[in-house]
Amino acid sequence: QVQLVESGGGLVQPGGSLRLSCAASGSIFSIGTMAWYRQAPGKERELVATIRRDGIINYANSMKGRFTISRDNAKNTVYLQMNSLKFEDTAVYYCNAWVTDQRFRALDLWGQGTLVTVSS
Repeated sequence: QVQLVESGGGLVQPGGSLRLSCAASGSIFSIGTMAWYRQAPGKERELVATIRRDGIINYANSMKGRFTISRDNAKNTVYLQMNSLKFEDTAVYYCNAWVTDQRFRALDLWGQGTLVTVSS
């Protein structure tokens, strides 16, 4: 089995920074595109950013400038550095990854989510 585990969420003041991590573990053969999504209270889940295995990155237009996605292929981990956080960034942040397991099955996996609360 393969799972994604997120960490790094918490309470931060406006203008502050947080770094989220998402580590994949289990019977992994390879990992393709990894991504971060978020879901604010009462809203639909939205894309934050994606990063391909070769490092090509795509950000949602509203996320450009303050958020930085990166990955460490050796650690099967994707990161999201969030700077200049605003009240409206409060949300549950979810990690997503396309994983090929050791039985060569293509899996579209989601983490359990990590809560980011921006509050003074």
